[in-house]
Amino acid sequence: MEKALQTMIDNMPEKTGKSLEEWKSILQSKDFAKHSEAVNYLKNEHSVTHGFANTIVSLSKEEQTTPQDLVKIQYNGKENLFQIYENLISVIKTFGDDVKVTPKKTEVSLDRKRKFAVIKPATKSRIDLGLKLKGKPTTERLENSGPFGTMCTHRVRLTDVNQIDSELIEWVKEAYQKAE
Repeated sequence: MEKALQTMIDNMPEKTGKSLEEWKSILQSKDFAKHSEAVNYLKNEHSVTHGFANTIVSLSKEEQTTPQDLVKIQYNGKENLFQIYENLISVIKTFGDDVKVTPKKTEVSLDRKRKFAVIKPATKSRIDLGLKLKGKPTTERLENSGPFGTMCTHRVRLTDVNQIDSELIEWVKEAYQKAE
């Protein structure tokens, strides 16, 4: 199968008019919600056959799975929240060398031996910070976990970088310490 794929990639410039890298560049300038939308775009707008279009889209997606790409995709259209995310990560990494930052499709998980926090751009104007703080009472700011369900016990809604204050840092540090 790999040999057939390599042959297809090698034949791509002759059969489609562009190399795989050129097609990837074209797809990166677009924002498709579904695989089929990208395939149809290549077929309809560039007259690429279905087989080549499907291969191009599949190979383009494989490369977008780096942790940095996952975070970039999460904050696409929500760039105003990215500074909050970066500041949170910067503070949390000072807790210890054992902090694991794991970007996923819609959120970033923070683990030690166990998960202790989740950072999720919830809306275009708000990040939800989920924390595991079993037994800690809720407050007006330290809410019930809400959309995180059992993944976290509490949630803090963040709309401004200045909300990363000493109170918030203490809650995150407490969650980190309980995850050992």
